[in-house]
Amino acid sequence: MTTDLAAFAKDNGVKYFMISYTDLFGGQRAKLVPAQAIADMQEDGAGFAGFATYLDLTPAHPDMLAVPDPSSVIQLPWKKDVAWVAGNCMMGGKTVDQAPRNVLNKLVAEAAEMGLNVKTGIEAEFFLLTPDGSQISDEYDTAGKPCYDQQAVMRRYDVIAEICDYMLEMGWNPYQNDHEDANGQFEMNWDFDDAVITADRHSFFKFMTKSVAEKHGFRATFMPKPIEGLTGNGCHAHISVWDTKTGKINAFAADKGTSETGELGLSDQGRAFLGGIMKHASALAAITNPTVNSYKRINAPRTISGATWAPNTVTWTGNNRTHMVRVPGPGRFELRLPDGAVNPYLLQAIIIAAGLDGIRTNADPGPRRDIDMYAEGHKIKDAPRLPLNMLDALRLYDEDTSLKAAMGEEFSAAYLKLKYAEWNEFCTHFTTWEKENTLDI
Repeated sequence: MTTDLAAFAKDNGVKYFMISYTDLFGGQRAKLVPAQAIADMQEDGAGFAGFATYLDLTPAHPDMLAVPDPSSVIQLPWKKDVAWVAGNCMMGGKTVDQAPRNVLNKLVAEAAEMGLNVKTGIEAEFFLLTPDGSQISDEYDTAGKPCYDQQAVMRRYDVIAEICDYMLEMGWNPYQNDHEDANGQFEMNWDFDDAVITADRHSFFKFMTKSVAEKHGFRATFMPKPIEGLTGNGCHAHISVWDTKTGKINAFAADKGTSETGELGLSDQGRAFLGGIMKHASALAAITNPTVNSYKRINAPRTISGATWAPNTVTWTGNNRTHMVRVPGPGRFELRLPDGAVNPYLLQAIIIAAGLDGIRTNADPGPRRDIDMYAEGHKIKDAPRLPLNMLDALRLYDEDTSLKAAMGEEFSAAYLKLKYAEWNEFCTHFTTWEKENTLDI
């Protein structure tokens, strides 16, 4: 049954709704709508000038309307008189095909036509910095191996516990929080769910974490590599696929067989889905690792802690964290490529697009590798390397015609146009490094 947002406001004491959408660069945009106007907005949507955000639209385009999806509504736990609701972007009575949530909805529908429901969980990593973003917020967080440091996590207890309390209140079933591998870095985990639900929660989590951090005088960042020499922010995705008929059968789970995937409890269908991820890996990096800074994480030298915890080669394995994909247990696998800058909706969309192509083509994931990639990765000569920079990633995505088509031609054209422009803007920027290394030549 569709939630009546006006009734929701009345029942929960909500005065305002944030009708929100996410643009191509992951920017979260919203209009603050009084509850007395929400009935009309639920029907017609809130109007935006799409050109004013990162979408490939012009000032001459008509209003873009973000029509709220009432199933996504969340009352802000830290400000009860406001509710957040994700919007689907429309223009002229049609969906805006380049809008990220619409891209995801289209692919979820394609999976459903195949009798499949993709469920995912993500591991959101972030740093707590000083307000100006120049350094980590905890001057005592200096350990060489800070992962799981109980003193450090307790010094930021007020922030972490407040966010976790809110997730408990919202029914997300959070199950663990920890200090991560970099000084000043944290990770928080909650239950996996349908891809759109996970994307909405991921989007809201970033908004919530930043808001709570600001309340406590800190700045939360999901930037892939905010501090040189420290481990970067990943956003690992755990993927499983379930049948749509009962919703209880894991299509990736299988009795352990004799194949490389079968002995890990991954079905033939799961193997093909994994094959699609491996087949398109170098191209999908343009989506999962979307910024110039992203490539400071996946191609990083050894960090202070001793490992980057990020891949640089297209390989898969069993329960081994040094590869791009690991299969930690039956019926699921973990994609370790995405970083904290990834667009929550495009992350889910690209996983489904690549995986469905893998199923349709019965893609082979290639050989399982069980070596320590950080110590012995140089021995593997026949596996593709991940892109070295954003330009390489964009070119690889541009060349992957089947992946572009799966994501949608309008989306792909818009994304590439704006991202190439971003790269060109970056290339015009002069850095301190250039002067230090070129001034006296």
